[in-house]
Amino acid sequence: MTKTFTRLCTGTALAALLAGTASADIRFWTTEEQPERLAQQQKLAEAFKAETGIGVEVIPVTESELGTRATAAFAAGDLPDVIYHTLQYALPWVEAGILDAEAATEVIESLGPDTFAPGALNFAKTEDGWASVPVDGWTQMVLYRKDLFEENGLEPPTSYANVIAALEKLHNPPEMFGFVAATKVDENFMSQVLEQVFLANGATPVGPDGFTGFDEAKTTEVLEFYKAIAEASPPGELFWEQSRTLYFSGDAAMIIWSPFILDELAGLRDSAPPTINDDPTSPELASKTGIVTNFSGPSNPDGAAWADIRYFGITADADIDEAQQFVEYSMSTGYTETLAIAPEGKFPVRRGTAEDPEAFITAWSELPVGVDRKAPLSELYDPAMIDEIVAGLDVAQRWGIAEGQLALSSKMVNSQVINRAVRQYIDGDIDAATAVKQMNDELAAIE
Repeated sequence: MTKTFTRLCTGTALAALLAGTASADIRFWTTEEQPERLAQQQKLAEAFKAETGIGVEVIPVTESELGTRATAAFAAGDLPDVIYHTLQYALPWVEAGILDAEAATEVIESLGPDTFAPGALNFAKTEDGWASVPVDGWTQMVLYRKDLFEENGLEPPTSYANVIAALEKLHNPPEMFGFVAATKVDENFMSQVLEQVFLANGATPVGPDGFTGFDEAKTTEVLEFYKAIAEASPPGELFWEQSRTLYFSGDAAMIIWSPFILDELAGLRDSAPPTINDDPTSPELASKTGIVTNFSGPSNPDGAAWADIRYFGITADADIDEAQQFVEYSMSTGYTETLAIAPEGKFPVRRGTAEDPEAFITAWSELPVGVDRKAPLSELYDPAMIDEIVAGLDVAQRWGIAEGQLALSSKMVNSQVINRAVRQYIDGDIDAATAVKQMNDELAAIE
């Protein structure tokens, strides 16, 4: 913990704090604005106040409005002390003067950088430290029918080659589709899936100086792979809904999805029940499922994991000592409660402490997940799968992170240029060379 936090939480110093800081409250903006999640955060704030005497006002902010509100508050000199924010804001907000990177770096160094997932730290790295403190994250996953893979002597789908080998054995429509690939061009789901598949083969459109264009050889491999999984999918405009429905009914061998499927997969949510058998509350499908987070292509054998990370940013207008204490508490004494806000989608980016390196992984795995019924992930999935779920954060990647071009990369993804060209290629309207040229020509115009 920081020296300030340690000092304030000892003996007479704590008594003095409790007596004299009734008005020293800090403000905390959070995008976790659902009522039950707000209640959990308020509970955390109350526990922090009981320990330190510092009151925290928990203020919900709609995620789509966060950038605009932060910019306006900065201009008015009225930023909150701490902001729970998405990855896209970390480095730009430091450059704009909204965040105090030195304050965040002190917290990380106090907690121990080695206790954090490397990928989560790398996303927010600055020249002298880190822009914000990683809080939680999740990695996109390849879900597969582990039972069918084992029956057919197949290796887990950790690579393009393993997926293709599985398609040859398992694709038998209409009884069983080998895959359900995202093909609906105007859905962000397709953009997200494609970025993961491109990253797996080391294909990126940006470098340190901005746009570079996709390498034709690597991108051709990506296109050929994506066409193979699309051809092993049902016809039509496919996105997350069909992926889940077909997998849940036992009619798909592999899909790509976020971890928010994990509780549904185990029959804990009535609005999205597995239909593989007659019992919508059965955990049978969960027991037959394996996952892969780190996925590789032929030009990138080390592979990559596509991840979404969230952060605590300490602002330029903050009461730094109190803000640091709140962030440290939320990442140490209160970290299990922080993850409990939505454990199925909040993987622990801080693994444990120096004394117990896996303390928070263990605690997280025992948190109940689900909506209509609850059960801990450790009861639903075996330890190896829990390890795989969190290991993706160690090697997490996104286009533009390492190159300092996240903002440009995000614009490229959101343009859906890549989606359109890939769809034209898998439909047979254009060849691979034309698809690569089309993507590069259109992406070059994005600034």
